[in-house]
Amino acid sequence: MSEPEKRYLPRTLDKELEFLLPYAPAIAIDGPKGVGKTDTASRYAATKLQLDQEHQRNIAEADPTFSSFKPGTILLDEWQYAPSLWDSVRRQVDAGAPAGRFLLTGSATPSQGNNTHSGAARILSLRMRPLTYYERYRPQSPVSLSALLMGEEIPLGEQSTEAGLSQYFSAIVNSGFPGIFQAAPQIRRRLLDSYLLRIIDKDLPDSGYTVRHPETFRRWLTAYAAASSTTTSYSRLLDATTAGDGSQPAKTTTATYRDFLTKLWLLDPVPGWTPINNEFTKLAVSPKHQLADPALAARLLGLGTHSFSSNRGAHMAGPLFESLVTLTVRTAAQAADATVSHLRTPKGDKEIDLIVQGPEGQVLGIEVKLTPHVTDSDVRHLLWLRKEAGPDVSNLVVVTTGPTAYRRQDGVLVVPLALLAE
Repeated sequence: MSEPEKRYLPRTLDKELEFLLPYAPAIAIDGPKGVGKTDTASRYAATKLQLDQEHQRNIAEADPTFSSFKPGTILLDEWQYAPSLWDSVRRQVDAGAPAGRFLLTGSATPSQGNNTHSGAARILSLRMRPLTYYERYRPQSPVSLSALLMGEEIPLGEQSTEAGLSQYFSAIVNSGFPGIFQAAPQIRRRLLDSYLLRIIDKDLPDSGYTVRHPETFRRWLTAYAAASSTTTSYSRLLDATTAGDGSQPAKTTTATYRDFLTKLWLLDPVPGWTPINNEFTKLAVSPKHQLADPALAARLLGLGTHSFSSNRGAHMAGPLFESLVTLTVRTAAQAADATVSHLRTPKGDKEIDLIVQGPEGQVLGIEVKLTPHVTDSDVRHLLWLRKEAGPDVSNLVVVTTGPTAYRRQDGVLVVPLALLAE
């Protein structure tokens, strides 16, 4: 089988940049390595400086006012290799830099102690995540998450898809990192292995942390992957990291893993929902665990496309399908200027997988079901949310593996993942 043609896949972030660049002097794009930040940002840049290369870093640092650069957008790629340039950009914004002058991309937040200013109110920050399902396979008749959030009437009847379980399982393991997704199928697993190895050998040391016991780190990361889409406590993750000989890493060690992986944008937990208004009793705020790409979780757990239909991997089919849905929802929600969280009452008697909250308080409740069929039991917590939050609820949705989008008699929308888009 020949290697597929590598082409640029339009991203939701393109739409965000096209909207914001005419107004913002500086925009920072953050996300893990390999997510496509440079490819996307380069499409808008007149000048590009790759700051992980010493000679280009020297060019930029020699002219901190950027006065010698030609007009147009300057891309400072991997800016964390020259943190002082962040402050240079901030000062230029203060001095009246024109809209669209700077794009900064970064795969890690700089080490503590570099005295870099936050850039608040000067540099806009956008998160870039791996390819969503709709960015990989554009639906012909999409159901817009933005429209759902705004409570717009969704015309239904023609939206259908042939995608089913096998396509979703393939999407999980094939990765949303463009370079891996577009690689020949025979080498995708090896590329994921290399990506994980690079985290230990290169990315963490560059970020200021040397992994002294790689096997312990890998066990903890595998335990985190196994906890995908759950609120499993970090103490239980620590217990799951125990080696066959009974040895266990120190709690401080695993806390360090968590901190540095967060700096590298590789952990992407979903926070607990804290409503703007106080209609609810106290809600649990423990995050739901998610890795940046469901494929990383699947690879750490040794799962392939066919594993999810076997006894060995069936228990992870639902959680990793939810990870894939979460990736899609978060990318689309960011473009709608919305936040994404999850809802869980302290006793766990009410849970909603995803809560999208709009800029004016609109609430979109989403349940994720690894099934083509939706029952009354599947929507009971969504109906409870509508009762409790009242007019703030713009829509209630169940994302499924079914073929058709439709609205139930109780008003809940049923939408196949393959049809959900920004």
